[in-house]
Amino acid sequence: MPDLEKLHEAVIEGDWKAAAAATEGALAAGVTPLAIVTGCLVPAMDEVGRRFECEEYFVPEMLLSARAMKASMAIVRPLLAAGGTEPVGRVVIGTVKGDLHDIGKNLVASMLEGGGFEVIDLGADVSPERFVEAAGARHANLVALSALLTVTMTSMKTTIDAFHAAGLRGQVKIMVGGAPVTQQYADSIGADGYGEGAGAAVALARKLVAA
Repeated sequence: MPDLEKLHEAVIEGDWKAAAAATEGALAAGVTPLAIVTGCLVPAMDEVGRRFECEEYFVPEMLLSARAMKASMAIVRPLLAAGGTEPVGRVVIGTVKGDLHDIGKNLVASMLEGGGFEVIDLGADVSPERFVEAAGARHANLVALSALLTVTMTSMKTTIDAFHAAGLRGQVKIMVGGAPVTQQYADSIGADGYGEGAGAAVALARKLVAA
């Protein structure tokens, strides 16, 4: 379908105006909102993630593609909700308490949304209590914790402990990521997974919710 091809190209090239126009065109041509997400936005963001992992794309290109994807999602999201379409999963994401860095977290949030997840983004400097409250209130099945500073990594364990204390740990999978975070650290604090980059985070998220 020409409009989906245009949309796929617009997202990869980071052209949000073209993405919005192609989305409207696809809907007018009878393409369903779900087909737009699963048949176009998900593959497009997967390709953007692949290019980022291969260092063909860098943060500026990722941010532009994410903006284009969001322009399309802003149009189809209300239609999906009205049609009762369930997301792949519900993710509460945020940068942990004491850490104000959010570029990496924003990239992962955009990639997750482009991957078909419903994303509840709490922002930066998020307390363990806010993570627990949001996950419970929104019936999330996945929580994503980000940290850029070594000194704030301990907040990840504190947040996981808070889920245990609230009796919600068995209801959510918790994934962690950020520049100083490693698989070894993730294992040591009892996280369910570690995403090395934005593309890897989406693949991990799909695996965790499938499990």
